[in-house]
Amino acid sequence: MQSADGQVAPPADIVAAARDHDALVIADGSQACGWLPVDVSGMDALVCAAYKWLMAPRGAAFGYLSPRLRERMRPLAANWYAGADEGGSFYGPPLRLAGDARRFDLSPAWFSYVGAAPAIELLNEIGVERVRDHDVALANRFRAGLGLEPSDSAIVAVDAPGERLAAAGIRAAVRAGRVRAAFHVYTTEDDVDRALDALTRPR
Repeated sequence: MQSADGQVAPPADIVAAARDHDALVIADGSQACGWLPVDVSGMDALVCAAYKWLMAPRGAAFGYLSPRLRERMRPLAANWYAGADEGGSFYGPPLRLAGDARRFDLSPAWFSYVGAAPAIELLNEIGVERVRDHDVALANRFRAGLGLEPSDSAIVAVDAPGERLAAAGIRAAVRAGRVRAAFHVYTTEDDVDRALDALTRPR
């Protein structure tokens, strides 16, 4: 998922091309996880900052490391949380790391995960497919109001006067010189219509 314009990459094509060249597939899911169903099949690593679409506090992050990648990697910052026995692996040699991907983990930012847990529970309760349908429908409502074709993304990047949105009390980012609007579970049709009114009303 491209951050600046919301373009959705074709993961199956990327994985196939990487396998043809024996290359690793490492993806940043920060702009996808939380609204777009994500399948790690064929990926070697997926990392995700949770403060975006997962609605978690900053400091929470998640990652997937494939067995193939774990065999090639060596933990460089292993600490007590990476141990096979969290309470005893770090007393005396030899280093006894967890057998799964936690061997690459660090001690969690505890308070961030206290906030991350209910956010992720809520997304799971709603269902990512329903979240995607809601988000994309709002994004396409916004696109239609600007005379654009529909898309499959929850992010819309347009050449528009962003100061009009700011004047109307609507927050949107400017990325790569374009106004970027993102629509999620907390966005309503009224929010979309207010943004369209701010951008299209004659001045």
